[in-house]
Amino acid sequence: MNMNIPILEIKDLKATVGSTEVLKNLNLTINKGEIHAIMGPNGSGKSTFSKVIVGHPNYKINNGDILFNGESILSLEPDERARLGIFLAFQYPIELPGVTNDSFFEYIYRSHQDNEIDMDCASDWLEMLNFVFDKAQVLDLPINDDFSERNVNEGFSGGEKKRNEILQMLTLNSKLSILDEIDSGLDIDGLKIVSKVINDFMNQNKAIILITHYKRLLDYVKPNYVHILQNGKIIKTGNLDLVKKLNLMVMIG
Repeated sequence: MNMNIPILEIKDLKATVGSTEVLKNLNLTINKGEIHAIMGPNGSGKSTFSKVIVGHPNYKINNGDILFNGESILSLEPDERARLGIFLAFQYPIELPGVTNDSFFEYIYRSHQDNEIDMDCASDWLEMLNFVFDKAQVLDLPINDDFSERNVNEGFSGGEKKRNEILQMLTLNSKLSILDEIDSGLDIDGLKIVSKVINDFMNQNKAIILITHYKRLLDYVKPNYVHILQNGKIIKTGNLDLVKKLNLMVMIG
């Protein structure tokens, strides 16, 4: 793959939900090795932006294109986009009744092309569990005897659910990670833990999009670019100083 090809390129994108246009000629280019922050007021289209990239079926593309590593992904289903290496950490992670943590992480671990394992083999099974549990411990998730048998996110606090999203990102080893308000629900200690894991995960072959209201996340995970989204389009791009100049965000912590 040519390193000069952007990992993500959004061209003149228009998208609607129902009869409402929510993205309006949006343009954005992200290269490998870059962290981009998307900020803006409520209702500006930040979460819509993330859902459109991953192929949420409620949103219709009326114009433009989304290129991942130089190839259009508009015709791909959400699972196909995920297998390419696109990951979205949800703003509001949901509970999955009847889906245990061990079966869930087994599935996503196996779905990665580099993890061709035989889950009927005891050693491969233990390798998978050790990998996931090691990552979970780094994230300060509640690893205990019944963790693997608990249903996904059931009984988790808001902060634990967000850390569980990051655990999925690590397990998938995603190429493009879109983290939608990953800082919401985290106390300052949780924010520091998650930020360190994100920084350690990042390298020159990956890219990360941080969607956030608050500057406090950006104090720990430094973006290369900050974009202000308003009324479905990017109205300003700059560095971290842009947040201070516009004074749009609430300072926390």
